[in-house]
Amino acid sequence: MNPTADDAPATRALFDPELVPVIEGIRATTPHISTPEAVAWWRTALTDGLPGVEPIDLTGGGAVMVEQLTVPASESGPEIPLLVLRPVGAAGPLPAIYHVHGGGMVMGDARTSVENYLPHVIDGLAVLVSVDYRLAPEHPDPAPVEDCYAGLVWTAVHASDLGVDVERIMIAGDSAGGGLAAGTALMARDRQFPRLTHQVLVTPMLDDRARTSSSQLLSHDGIWDRHENQFGWTCLLGERRGGPDVSYYAAPARATDLAGLPRTYIDCASGETFRDEILDYAQRLSAAGVVVDLHMWGGGFHAFDQVAPHAAVSRASQATRQEFVRRALRS
Repeated sequence: MNPTADDAPATRALFDPELVPVIEGIRATTPHISTPEAVAWWRTALTDGLPGVEPIDLTGGGAVMVEQLTVPASESGPEIPLLVLRPVGAAGPLPAIYHVHGGGMVMGDARTSVENYLPHVIDGLAVLVSVDYRLAPEHPDPAPVEDCYAGLVWTAVHASDLGVDVERIMIAGDSAGGGLAAGTALMARDRQFPRLTHQVLVTPMLDDRARTSSSQLLSHDGIWDRHENQFGWTCLLGERRGGPDVSYYAAPARATDLAGLPRTYIDCASGETFRDEILDYAQRLSAAGVVVDLHMWGGGFHAFDQVAPHAAVSRASQATRQEFVRRALRS
């Protein structure tokens, strides 16, 4: 869907000049994620590879052992695929990064964005487990978050088989995966297993209610504007979206008690739909006694550091996040 004259982008001044050509190229060449047809296009593109994007060598040139596992789900759900990346020749149990991929609740798989954490596996600092949860709208809430939690539980129970220290598991996710990671962390706290050391929430999708200023900021501009956000939440929640019958596991911004959650890294861009809900969540985490590392990147749009890694602001964002994870793994 292309913007009409009345709905044309008027927000480019929000974005860092290095990022503007990138977002213009994305909006000119890829479909707006607001229809089933667009979701089908993106699912195919992510599976087959986007033009100009080199596939990631998950072996890290031979430094990483790659395994595909299928593990039991919770209750009556189907089995859950997990991607496991382990350093070759690692001695002793290592910390684990339990990864939840993004994709607006409607696309992506266990390989999506694992390259953000692969360097820590290559360096022998961690085992990475990435969950291939079921996607909406075919599998609406609570399927995605329950899959994520079931995979986390399996990882903890089988920690010794994976070469993982069960006392040193962090959860990480970006965008929709950040929201699901936050929901999974809440579920682990409430169900009292497993204990997480950190949560790394990268521009997380937290609130279905679209009640903030930033949730209305973008229309056919940036990445994941207000129309795409409404579409993604509707795929997940259906008619419940925005109403009273939504669990805080699905939309973590609805949680009123954030005490007892692990130390949190959380970030956002100044020009993205999720900005205000992220800032509010970070403030409430801190007020609940959680140690929070919060970063807002001026001039960014959603996922800017993924699609424009060359930009100075992207390099700063990536370096800051990677250093946090590295310190967490060594602590």
